[in-house]
Amino acid sequence: MTVARRERAALVESMRAAGPDAPTLCEGWTARDLAAHLVVRERRLDAAPGILVPQLAGYTERVQQKVTESTEWAELVDQIAAGPPLYSPFKLLDPLVNVAEMFIHNEDVRRAQPDWEPRDLDDATASALSRGIGAMARMTMGKSPARVALTTPAGKTLATVGAGPEVTVTGDPGELLLFAAGREPARVTFAGDDAAVAALRAARRGL
Repeated sequence: MTVARRERAALVESMRAAGPDAPTLCEGWTARDLAAHLVVRERRLDAAPGILVPQLAGYTERVQQKVTESTEWAELVDQIAAGPPLYSPFKLLDPLVNVAEMFIHNEDVRRAQPDWEPRDLDDATASALSRGIGAMARMTMGKSPARVALTTPAGKTLATVGAGPEVTVTGDPGELLLFAAGREPARVTFAGDDAAVAALRAARRGL
């Protein structure tokens, strides 16, 4: 089983345990809303582009709302568990594009619950997440108010983005990915000028 499929299975397990009305780290979204987002992303080729293209976002939001309201919770989760349908580009790209997606959204569900703890990730998962950090950081932190190095505790720099005073953000690969994606519960530490660190933490991240 690929890392992407294992992360999908973990997300489905978290969603089923939390229930449709559980909060998530996606502002304003319950687990049901998040599930509908994932279904639209993989199964509605007409609406999926609006997830990334602001000019198309209104249509995507309307489609997602309709899916949220018209689809039973169990069916939404079952569709996520089944993976991309044959007609979806994500069917072939799943091992490449869905590792980070499934990991982040699983943590969106998990870390919105009380008493959460980071998962222990195996080497294959940590390596797969590491490979996605550079692309995520370039998309979300390209205009960072600091020159940011995303670095593991072992001292390996996985991405460097932004311009300005130097700030080092240190954490395990999953935590660095979550930080780049704008998830505040990411367990990372900061080193650098205090003002630059404060500006970085205050800056908007995420898609």
